Amino acid sequence: MSAYLTGTLIWYYYICQREVWLMSRNLEPWQENPFIEIGRLISEEAYDRERKEIRLENIVIDLLKTNEGDIVIGEVKKSSRFERSAKMQLAYYLLRLKEFGISASGQLLFPKEKKKIIITLTPELENELFQAIQQIKSIIQMELPPPPEKIKFCPKCGYQEFCWS
Repeated sequence: MSAYLTGTLIWYYYICQREVWLMSRNLEPWQENPFIEIGRLISEEAYDRERKEIRLENIVIDLLKTNEGDIVIGEVKKSSRFERSAKMQLAYYLLRLKEFGISASGQLLFPKEKKKIIITLTPELENELFQAIQQIKSIIQMELPPPPEKIKFCPKCGYQEFCWS
């Protein structure tokens, strides 16, 4: 697995491939975007007692806990609006842990919605991740970003100025 590939790039890939290219160039989204700030606050404030942020090479795991001897990692998100991208980001973390010989399961946590989704790394998820990783590598190697596409997520995106100004 490539060291430059992060869970954030996996997350962006499932939303907007232009964002993947921008993020790979260290062009960060507008940090004052209220939606980014809300997400950051929720991530910092939720699950305070359980919070054990773990950094392992190129991944940052929000929560790590054990449940009857099993390792469970958690990913905290503002809302389930991006559930698919969040699922694939968490699956990527599970895959990276597997590469280190660590067997774990995952939980997507949406505190505002009081929602929890269990994620298990399956062969189907692994195959989908490997395909996504190849696509991400291709996007990153492009000289210019993919052209902007109007999608339902654009109005709240921190990269709006890179696409529509």
